Amino acid sequence: MLAIARGLMAEPELLLLDEISAGLSPLLVCELYERLREFNQQQGVTILLVEQSAKLGIDTSNRAYVLNQGRIALSGNRDELIRNPELKRAYFGMAE
Repeated sequence: MLAIARGLMAEPELLLLDEISAGLSPLLVCELYERLREFNQQQGVTILLVEQSAKLGIDTSNRAYVLNQGRIALSGNRDELIRNPELKRAYFGMAE
């Protein structure tokens, strides 16, 4: 969280974040992602987020790219991906 704060102090146009939920309690993860959404909306800063939790990453994003073995397997806006049956099967264990 300190690294995120340091990055934000530089008033970036683009903020790169990698696995920010790693090692944090679920409550803290929810709070952190909510603050990032607010920051994105209020300040207009683009956030490039790498997140292993597909649901968390997609729920937070405006646009997402899902990688499979280093290649883009799916891409689209949040609503397109949430409705995508391939994503549901592969990452959420759900059948359409």
